[in-house]
Amino acid sequence: MDASIPEVGQLVRVRQRRFVVTDIARSSLPRDALLANDGPPQHLVSLSSVEDDGFGEELQVVWEIEPDARAFDALALPAPDGFDSPARLDAFLNAVRWGAATSADVQVLQAPFRSGIDIEDYQLDPLVRALQMPRVNLLIADDVGLGKTIEAGLVLQELIIRHRVRSVLIVCPAALQIHWQEQMRDKFGLEFRIVNSALMKRLRREQGIHVNPWRHYPRLIASMDYLKRDRPMRLFRELLPPDGRPTYPRKFDMLIVDEAHNIAPAGRGRYAVDSQRTRAIREIAPHFEHKLFLTATPHNGYVESFSALLELLDNQRFARGIPPNPQALQQIMVRRLKSELKDWDGTPRFPPREIKVIQVAYTEEERRIHERLQAYTRLRQDRASKPVERTATDFVLKLLKKRLFSSPQAFLNTLEKHRQSLMDDGEKHPGEQRAARHSRHKEQRLRAMIEELETDAADNETLSENLWEAMRESARAMPPLTEEEAQLLDEMMRWARRAAQRADSKAQKLFQWLDEHIRPGGEWSNERVIIFTEYRDTQTWLQSLLAARGFTEGERTLLLYGGMAEEERERIKAAFQARPEDSPVRILLATDAASEGIDLQRHCHQLIHYEIPWNPN
Repeated sequence: MDASIPEVGQLVRVRQRRFVVTDIARSSLPRDALLANDGPPQHLVSLSSVEDDGFGEELQVVWEIEPDARAFDALALPAPDGFDSPARLDAFLNAVRWGAATSADVQVLQAPFRSGIDIEDYQLDPLVRALQMPRVNLLIADDVGLGKTIEAGLVLQELIIRHRVRSVLIVCPAALQIHWQEQMRDKFGLEFRIVNSALMKRLRREQGIHVNPWRHYPRLIASMDYLKRDRPMRLFRELLPPDGRPTYPRKFDMLIVDEAHNIAPAGRGRYAVDSQRTRAIREIAPHFEHKLFLTATPHNGYVESFSALLELLDNQRFARGIPPNPQALQQIMVRRLKSELKDWDGTPRFPPREIKVIQVAYTEEERRIHERLQAYTRLRQDRASKPVERTATDFVLKLLKKRLFSSPQAFLNTLEKHRQSLMDDGEKHPGEQRAARHSRHKEQRLRAMIEELETDAADNETLSENLWEAMRESARAMPPLTEEEAQLLDEMMRWARRAAQRADSKAQKLFQWLDEHIRPGGEWSNERVIIFTEYRDTQTWLQSLLAARGFTEGERTLLLYGGMAEEERERIKAAFQARPEDSPVRILLATDAASEGIDLQRHCHQLIHYEIPWNPN
């Protein structure tokens, strides 16, 4: 081995690992500075790992001061000490052949053999299609449970091996950050760092207050709600060209957006309104060479919204407001349903999903309260004359209906907030000032707050705060209560206070189902069930009712909701996904905000959507 400066392409050993030299940069210090330091010019050497557990990993070192850095002589040959057997030589040749990847050969796949996964044949389709693209723009829209994360990991690892990708940003809901980090590390050997407030604090302590988290590491994960904030976006803009236009080569290599339907503009007929998430992705996406969008529900029913999502992915093939060309869509979209995948003998590969309706017979009292809410709705809507009044009224009344369908406790909490916001607004702003205030509180501001509520589902606490703020803003635009409306509100509130203390008809039907399937005859079975609720209020109300009936003893019932600590979330998921004989958990109460990352196909056979209408995803 030679201790002199290596050459590009030469094999070296640095930090007890083997690398290939990819670039050498000589120090640009002036000669006087070099003489003052009493030493020759130093060299910054860029390296690429050739180790099996870190193939493609890159490193930069200052060669002269790197301890125990050695370069292997390019002409040196090992000393022969005998002949290998033909079988050993054949195995060696196969290892060399399989370990050689070239960007020109799209028929040779390396990632499936370098990952720690059980590969399904259908998961190779996105990988093959990605390698055939000069610039990867793929929308992976496979059904839930088919392994979109694995498919994205295969594409990413293959491009890293071929040196087509180095810097990666994964944007996902907050609840999926740990899931992505663990999947990439455990199954593909790729280390990612999560960019959040905790990382910012640590980097500032270590590197100073002006550190930029977006360039401290080549592989990063960020939540959609963190990325859209002002300060993270401002720091990201510091790395972009001054005029904001994409340059070649691009500043970053690959952008992966999980649950991409959350960044699509909210569709409303012929128009689509950009949320803060949409604007954030629209600003950064052009500066990435490759893009992968993952979602099981790419189309929300509005062509305008879908075309805008496709434009974020590939603005050369698609344009907002123009229906996508079917041939162009087929080139960039991978869409398979579980029902379409068959085994070699034609039998279904996945068990069919059976949707059953649990009929609930509501009491006359419950029906009467619904009629009271309908009467209150008609009165309020009839008095809403201006556009901003109609927008505020429709938002609040729709929210009250959804909360009434959810649970008496959720309905009570919303009624109290609604009544309090109207009373506070009436005291601070007398009736004669309302007409003047309508000009200040524009309809666009209220609509923006309402649209934002549809995307802020990762954190239940944040969602609740934003919801109450939108209700207070709506109260400022609504006309004051009449005597008849106040009487209806009081009647509904008295019923809600009584009903929240006991199980209503829907909850009683749920407990009857649990007694039949989860705890038949008073004995716990090995069946497990996830009960999804949209609102945290309903979740805590159900938990208290389940506790009164003995369903929560010995950690038989656990809660999962958006905004809880990541360590606690992972502990609960692990307990629920363990074997029934190893874990006592049988019931999981989960909000929609925390439902991501649960392997329903493997660990649960029963799901109950407690909300009406329920989320089909």
